[in-house]
Order: sequence, then C-alpha cells, then structure tokens
Amino acid sequence: MDKDQQRTDLGGPRKEGGNQVAEESMEDWFQDGGTTEFEEGEVVRGRVVHVGSSEVLVDVGYKSEGSIPIEEFHRAGRLPKVGEEIEVYLEAKEDSEGLIVLSKEKADKIKVWDAITRAHEKGVPVEGKVIEVVKGGLAVDVGVKAFLPGSQVDLRPVKNLGAMVGQMIRAKVIKLNRRRGNVVLSRRTVLEEEREEKKKHTLEVLHEGMVLTGTVKNITDYGAFIDLGGIDGLLHVTDMSWGRVGHPSEIFQVGDQVEVVVLHFDRESGRVSLGYKQKSNDPWEIVETKYAAGTKSRGRVVSLTNYGAFVELEPGVEGLVHVSEMSWTRRVRHPSKIVNVGDEVDVLVLDVNKAAKRISLGMKQVEPDPWGTIDERYIVGQRVTGRVRNLTDFGAFVELEPGVDGLLHISDMSWTRNVGHPSEILKKSQEIETQILNIDRDQKRISLGLKQIQPDPWTTVALRYPMGSRVTGKVVRLTDFGAFVELEPGVDGLLHISQMSSRPIGRPDEVVNVGDELTLLVIRVDPNERRIGLSLKELHHAIAAEPVQTEDRSGAGRRGKKGKRREDYDYDDED
Repeated sequence: MDKDQQRTDLGGPRKEGGNQVAEESMEDWFQDGGTTEFEEGEVVRGRVVHVGSSEVLVDVGYKSEGSIPIEEFHRAGRLPKVGEEIEVYLEAKEDSEGLIVLSKEKADKIKVWDAITRAHEKGVPVEGKVIEVVKGGLAVDVGVKAFLPGSQVDLRPVKNLGAMVGQMIRAKVIKLNRRRGNVVLSRRTVLEEEREEKKKHTLEVLHEGMVLTGTVKNITDYGAFIDLGGIDGLLHVTDMSWGRVGHPSEIFQVGDQVEVVVLHFDRESGRVSLGYKQKSNDPWEIVETKYAAGTKSRGRVVSLTNYGAFVELEPGVEGLVHVSEMSWTRRVRHPSKIVNVGDEVDVLVLDVNKAAKRISLGMKQVEPDPWGTIDERYIVGQRVTGRVRNLTDFGAFVELEPGVDGLLHISDMSWTRNVGHPSEILKKSQEIETQILNIDRDQKRISLGLKQIQPDPWTTVALRYPMGSRVTGKVVRLTDFGAFVELEPGVDGLLHISQMSSRPIGRPDEVVNVGDELTLLVIRVDPNERRIGLSLKELHHAIAAEPVQTEDRSGAGRRGKKGKRREDYDYDDED
C-alpha cells in the first residue's frame, strides 16, 4: 500500500466521481473544524491511526496525518496502540511528501520541563532515579538529567555515594535554567521536611512507658541513638540487656529495627531515654527461687579478674567463683590458670543476695574433696611415685594424683649435699619415688622425702671414721675459714685453717688447693650435726711421735710403722 492509498484509507479525500466528491469532502472537513490552525513548535494531542515498521502515523486534526519515526517509541520502551491518544510535538507542517512532521520525544521533553518548572515554582518534590556518581555528587534522571550535590543527598554526609545508584528518590528543585538545561536537586530538604513532620507527630503521641519501634541511627561506646520518627532517643548500654554488654555493637547494628520502651521524656528539651531490657522482667526477681543455695547449675565464663571468674547462669544473671572456690587442692593465684573466657563450667550456688544482685558460686564443690578420704589412700612411711609439677626456691611440688600434691622440701632431698636449688637434683615433669613424712588433712598438706628412701650415711660415719683415724680425701671447696674435703660421695670433712699448720696461716690456699688429695687425721666426729673435723697439723704431730726403726744392713734409712722414712715428713710444716 502506497502513502496515497494510506491517506485514503485513513479518511483522506477520495477521487471517486470526480472533483465534486473531493470538494464536498474538503468542505465537510473545514465545517467540522478539522483544519485547526497549528503553529510549528507546539505540543498537540493526536490519535494513533497506524503503527508501521518504520513509522507511526498520528491524526492531530490537520489536513494530513503526522509521521513519527518508530525509533522514538523503541527508545521510550513502549509502542502505542492504534486509537490511543498521545501528545506530540509539531516540528513542521509538511514534509516533501505532504505529511506533517511530529516528534513524541520532544513532546515528552517539553512536558518534563513544564512539570519540573511547576515543581520548582510550587516547591514540591519530583521523583527520579539515581543513574551515576559524578564529580561532587550524583546524576539523577527526573525526565532530564539533573544534578544532586553530595551535601544535599542526606541529612548526614554519605560516605559511599555509589550505594545509591539505582535508587528512586524524591527531591526538590532548588535551581533551574531551562535554556541551558540545568537542574539542581536537594534530597536533604525533602528529608528535613519529612523529619519535622514526623517529629511533630511523635511529640504529640510520645509518653513514658510507651513501646514503639525505631531505627538504630548511630552507635557509640556508651549506647545507641534510635530514630523514633523525627526525634532521636538514647538507648544506654546499661538498658540494653539484663546481662553483661561489653559494647552496644554486640547487640545492635546501624539500620536495625528495634522495639524499645520510653523510660523518660523531657518535652521541653526533646530528650528521650529508651530501654530495651525493660521489655522483659528482671530475672533477679525470681533468682532466690531458681538459684537457691546448694543448687547445681551450668554457666559460661564471661570475664576474669584477679580474684575470680564471673559466670553467666542465664542472660542477666551472673555469679562469682572466687579463686579459693576453684580447686580443692591447687593454690590458684589467678583464675586463668583454671578457666578461660567462654568456657562452660559446672558450679554450685553457695550464697544468693538478691538485694545486692550477687551470687557466690563454687567450682570445686561439684567434685568430691580428695582430701576427705586422704587417710584411706596414704599413710606416713609409705613410698609413693609422683610427677614433679613445679619447682620453687624451697622445694618441689609432686603430684601424687589429680588434685593431690605433696611438698618435697629442699632439706629432704639429700642426706649429704647442701642443695642450693631443687633444680640441681630434679626436673619439672620428672617421675620420682618419695616417702610420705607427714599428712595434715585439715591443712591439706603432705610432706615428702627423697633422701629418706636411702640409708643415712651419717648413722655409721662414727664407725667408718673414728676419732684418731687417718683418712684420705680430695679438697672440693675452699672458704675463708678452711677447706672441705670429700671423704666419700656425700660425706665431707672440714679442715679448718687452724688445723693446717703449726705456723699462722692467712689463707687456706697458702697450704692447699681445690683438687689436692690429702691424708688427714680425724679429730672430731658429730653424726647429729653431720660434721667431721680433720687436721693436717695433728697428723704431722702423730707421725713425729711414732718410734723410729734402725736401718737394715743394706743401708736403707729408718722408716715409721708404715714403712715411711722419717725424713719423708716435714716436721717444720714447710709446704
């Protein structure tokens, strides 16, 4: 079908029966008012009469239909239907083919600008979609591309403007230049008006004890600010939970919807105090019944102090386990040696003070006291094997069984050695055999001995080293007052400086040195004091008093009783 035929089908003048028909039709057209005068550049209403593959024909009441490229409707995202009325822009009254030239896009632009102008003049908001982040703010599609400065995006500065891309917003037109096509928006103005309206309504209905829902607006160390609708209320951290709250962020996040109770409202200042825990009853009201003394329970360790651990029995109810109530046997210096924060522990309620909101708990009481039957398992004189659990300056603690330690004092480690520190003999975690010396059930103490499992060498020392006997030993240590000489492992004798020579001696090293092997005379034995006195001087005197033997026929010199020549001894104590 050609365009002439289209025009005929769409109601144009027909050439049937000669010019008379055409003239009559044209006359009817003008009589019906169909030839309204149009001016180029106007927006007019028309009716869609045809939708083709390349154009849409619209009857606007002129002598001919108008043509609009189909692409304009594709860009708009919707094709019109035949018979639908639309607004179009008259670009030209006739083209080369006699059709008027129309534009749907330009008509829409003019409508948008008119609407934006009216909104600006009346101060009403417009709606638009945020399309991108631009320098200094956002670009918003309100029918035309408008600019929303960053300072006008929200009531508070927005750190991430990109998060708003794609959102539909309401904003006011604060600047407009139609000729240049510039539009500046303010969303903040709309939000401020909405907030004032909400605030006015909230202030009218707000009262103490009221339960309402708000939005967490901000979180601080001491609480959270809740937007109640145009007015902010403070939910203090102490009013968030009956239990322990370290930081408000443990319970709430910005943007959360939360139901709160109005605790206090000052209408003059507009300050509102809110509560969250008050929505439920205080668990301490029934604590004396639920956690009576003697009740066993299970809880979670929530904090540690130097003097104990706080255990949460339920949200809002905590009790203290003092360090003295943690173990029957161990002397706990800090609770971290027994428990850690987050541990689940079994406890026994020892005491409840509802008025002070305090509960005393015990951990050791949930287990039998191993010291209660200690006499049934251990007796004095019994040899036992244990593990060295700890070393101290005064001894070693030996674990005989879980919860039962014995003290091996440093004085009970060796019969003969002068032990300076337990580490000279023992190592931590070493398995050793000891003997029980004493049991004190009331004080929860067991004394152990290591040397007692061996015979005491000093009990027979008087028999092995009688007074007047000659002994041989090695100098192992020098002091200001003499030299200690080892006679046998574990048995030392003292060679006093006064017993080294008949002449005056200033220092022991003038006569002897460490490592020297000496023959000495025993001049004192005291098994009780574990002391043996030795003398080099008295040995010389004893040797000098021995009878002298005559030389044999071979001409050898005279010798003493033990075959030693008298001249072998230095009676003048030289060297």
